[in-house]
Amino acid sequence: MQPISVLGPGATDLVPSLVARLDGRVAVVTRPDGTTDGGVAVDRPDDSADPDGDTAIELCADGSWTGRGTVDGFDDALDRLAPDHDYLVATGCSRLRVPTVLLGEETEPDDVPGTVIASADTPESLPIDEVVDELAAAEPWITLEELVDRVRDAPGAERSGAIATFTGRVRAKDAPDDDRTTHLAFEKYEGVARERMDAISAELTDRDGVFAVRMHHRTGVIEDGEDIVFVVVLAGHRDEAFRTVKDGIDRLKDEVPIFKKETTESEEFWVHQRD
Repeated sequence: MQPISVLGPGATDLVPSLVARLDGRVAVVTRPDGTTDGGVAVDRPDDSADPDGDTAIELCADGSWTGRGTVDGFDDALDRLAPDHDYLVATGCSRLRVPTVLLGEETEPDDVPGTVIASADTPESLPIDEVVDELAAAEPWITLEELVDRVRDAPGAERSGAIATFTGRVRAKDAPDDDRTTHLAFEKYEGVARERMDAISAELTDRDGVFAVRMHHRTGVIEDGEDIVFVVVLAGHRDEAFRTVKDGIDRLKDEVPIFKKETTESEEFWVHQRD
């Protein structure tokens, strides 16, 4: 799923025209001014979906809910909606690694967590074609659940008896007395990293008893406690599944050109320069 945030006066006015340009199933997330977390999720039937999208989420302060359940905030909305949607358009909320559009002059780009891909004084003056192009080039929001769903549908799934997964996350400390790691920043060679991950996945899938391998590594700034990388294996038995998951993450770390900058409470450094 590819998310995008719209901030500033007129954000909700922009949503219908933006949604109309997106090809696929779209979720729309709104948050009234002054609210924080909690929320309500309502899934509209396909035959009654309006120009604002196929699924509507309103994040509210009081935690009230109707429809199919609650969401605990923007992060939960992203994770919950990613497996079933191609796009998510959010107004009134932004986060790291989510492309963002700014409207008006009240909000400065430096005050926005997400990467600002476009700005305009009014919705009418925003170059939507350019926004859609930027969105197509941005990194999608991939979740572990989505990768698991993909391998369940792989050829040979009827002969599988195991799905094994690995999730790598940002570790705040190696030892109790260490400086706390506040965040990591990952950069990759566009295209090259994805091609190498796909090649590793294909080679591992050629093993006897392995039917599918999926892997994804997030880039950009990732804060402590957040997930970084996923490896998912569908196999006939647990031995093949566990062995292939371990080999997958080991080869990803050794062979894929992704570079990590670590920021602690006292310093900042590229990890590969200290290895």
